Amino acid sequence: MPAEKISLKNAKENKLFYFVANVVVYRESDGRCLILKRDEREKVHPGKYGVIGGKLEWKQFDVEKPTRMNGDVLDFENAVEDLLVREAKEEAGIEIDRNLKYLNSVAFVRPDETPSVLIKFAAKYKNGEVRPEPGGFADYAWVNTEEIKNYSCIAGIPEEVSVAISLFKSV
Repeated sequence: MPAEKISLKNAKENKLFYFVANVVVYRESDGRCLILKRDEREKVHPGKYGVIGGKLEWKQFDVEKPTRMNGDVLDFENAVEDLLVREAKEEAGIEIDRNLKYLNSVAFVRPDETPSVLIKFAAKYKNGEVRPEPGGFADYAWVNTEEIKNYSCIAGIPEEVSVAISLFKSV
């Protein structure tokens, strides 16, 4: 029988994580990637430059409307793509291509003790004028592999920008 609601009743506490996805946005016209300066009030990496991203939330999984029934399992296809397209619009006011390129992943524990799994992707910029989300971000820049060295970034961001540029320039 398919699930009727989302619940933690049967979940094993030692198996629970936030699921977070990030995307490095690559602009073809000049070979640069978008970085955003996190607000000083953020719990994780305040004031550091990072990239667009967000957490999967239960409200994204309407058990009445799965994209597919897989036996008794409710499937929600393209959840990560949908998340990152939405976050690009919310956090930066831009549209990105849904064709994501996998970069890497990391599991970490936030300062508030929340275990998290982060999956990182790259995507091409489609259109829109960058407008950092008020309260979430204080500034932004389009950077290449040299220019990013001038910004105080979250660990790994300069390398991910470099990989994203390499991925798309070679296509």
